[in-house]
This record gives sequence, structure tokens and C-alpha cells, in this order.
Amino acid sequence: MLSMFQTKPDLIVHSKDPLNAEPPLAHLRENFITPQKFFYVRSHGNIPKLDPARHRLSVTGMVTTPLDLSMDELRTRFSKRQVTAVLQCAGNRRADMQQVKPVSGDPWAPGAIGNAEWGGVAFADVLRAAGADETRTLHVAFAALDDIDIEGEQFRFGASLPMAKALSSDVLLAFEMNGDALLPEHGFPLRVITPGYAGVRSPKWLASISVQDMPSDNHIQQRDYRLVPPHITKDTVDWSKGMTINDMPLNSAICEPAAHATLKAGKTMARGYAIATERRVVRVDVSINDGRNWSQAELEPDSDAPWSWVFWQAELDLPAGEHELAVRAWDSAGQTQPVRPDDTWNFKGYLSAAWHRVPVTVS
Repeated sequence: MLSMFQTKPDLIVHSKDPLNAEPPLAHLRENFITPQKFFYVRSHGNIPKLDPARHRLSVTGMVTTPLDLSMDELRTRFSKRQVTAVLQCAGNRRADMQQVKPVSGDPWAPGAIGNAEWGGVAFADVLRAAGADETRTLHVAFAALDDIDIEGEQFRFGASLPMAKALSSDVLLAFEMNGDALLPEHGFPLRVITPGYAGVRSPKWLASISVQDMPSDNHIQQRDYRLVPPHITKDTVDWSKGMTINDMPLNSAICEPAAHATLKAGKTMARGYAIATERRVVRVDVSINDGRNWSQAELEPDSDAPWSWVFWQAELDLPAGEHELAVRAWDSAGQTQPVRPDDTWNFKGYLSAAWHRVPVTVS
């Protein structure tokens, strides 16, 4: 039988075990809704082989009516809901920080992101059916079925959400992606989708939910996915003092032309994406000389999907020579991106959101 990574010929595989892979950026820009085959894969451990007929979801903790649901019960008891939303890794564009100085983790380019139509049931509906305490200061912890080994510590994936986010009508317990069942690498048969938050808050292969007064005590929640200052190293880190990564920052990327492409002098069309999560992208600027001059890109029509990305394009007039293309986005609060990855460097390479730069040669 072919291994999983051998069946992913269209993805750039960063690691085979666990499987972590992203699409070439030109593929990412082809479709506003990212096909499953071109959707990035982020795994922390194995990809479980689960039988949907036997899979069950439990809801326990600070609830009045604990639940133990089969997949059929989940589908029939609760109304189906669809949400179009971007999902992205907190390490998206980590490779840019790697160029400043070494960071840990896979060297993601800007492809650890995708936009999909997720189908499932509203998480809030399930919580309310269980009689969950809806106190905003509580937390909802998830336990999944993938086995993880980090530096000799073995455990299963776990993470949590603040109750206030969990009750949002757009947070889903999802079993479909773009109208089809989830592929195994994307969480079949059941996963969480938390729009606007880092992908780590959207666990795959979901097995149980607990309403509790503290965040998850899992390694992933307590000792990873936290933002620390630039002077902190792996040897000096105190994870309890790090900022838990939930919301994702304003970001943008050039998907075409590719880095180090050789182009003909004259008109060239640049294309890419921008994302602002809870705010709207209102402007994208493109430069052919690393920010000395800018031109405004054209944004594709608003999709009326607030958790989606925005596609942009700009016609550039490139003279012969070496050029450093750059892009920056602006959101509805008038905020833009950091200039250099040095400005937000951290040893884990999280939340890389500086101007995206693409060197090209024009002849």
C-alpha cells in the first residue's frame, strides 16, 4: 500500500512522519475554495484509521446532561450548518523567520493555509443540548485520537477554546469539507472548525469534549503554541508566561510569480491572497522594489464570507534586472503588516506576518 505522502504528489512534503505538507503557491491561488487535495496537511502524530459507524463523541464536565453521540446521532439530532472559512497553521510563513535566524518546526512557506466550505453542526447547539454552563470565563477542552511523541513524551492531542468563542454560531463540529466527507488527513470522521483561530484550535479526529474551569492541561495547550519574546530560547522558555495563540494576524502573500522566477521584461501579473480574520481586508499594496514605491492591487469581489481570505492581483511593469517584489495588506482598522520578519521573530517561528517578499530576475 502506498504511504500517505506518496499519494500527495502535488504537495510539498516537509515531513513524512508526522505528515506535514503544503501546496505550491500557484495551486493555492487557482481556486477561492481550496480543493482537499491542495489543502495543507498539519499533523502532530499519526493519522488514525477510524470507523465512522463506531466512532462516538462524548460531552462531559460542567454540563447537566452528559452526551455520548454516534456520528448518525450527531447528524440527525442537530441541524446541519455550513461555514466558509480559512484554516491556517500558526507556523504559516515560518520560513521567512528562518531566514533571520534558526527557528524550530517545519519551514512552512505561505502555503500552510486554505479556504474551505465546512459542513457539520454548530458546536453551540451541542453544548446547549448537554446543558453546558455558559459562563464566559469557562473553557471547552477537546481530546482527539492521534498519538503524539514530542521529545519522548507520549500523549494524545488536546487543546481548548474559551467558552465565549465556543458559543459562536460559526464554530462547527465538522464532518464535511467542500461537500464531501473529510479525508483522513483532514480529520475524518469528525473535527472542530474554529474560524479566525490558529489551526491548532480546530482539532482533528475528535473524540471528547469537556466543559471546565481551566484550559486543557494537554502538552499542546500548555507547552506549545504560545508566543514568547525574541530573547527567549528553547532552553530558557517558561511556557506559563507565553501568550496563548488564538486569533491569527493580518497577513498576505504573493502566489505568482514564484520566488526566483525568471520573467520577461514588461507587463507581469502578480497574484496572491490576503487575510484579516475578524476584520476585513480593505487594501493590498504591491511593490517591485522592496517597498520604495507601491501600487494598489485589485481585490476580487467580496465573497460575503467573513472568515475567508481575499484574492488580489496587480499588473506590474518590470524592467530588466533583479527585483524584490513585496506585498502588504491593510485591514478595516487601518492596520498593516510589519516590515521585516525580524520585527516579530520568535524561536518557534509563530505568527510570521511581515511583508511577503519574492525575488525575481527579469531579462
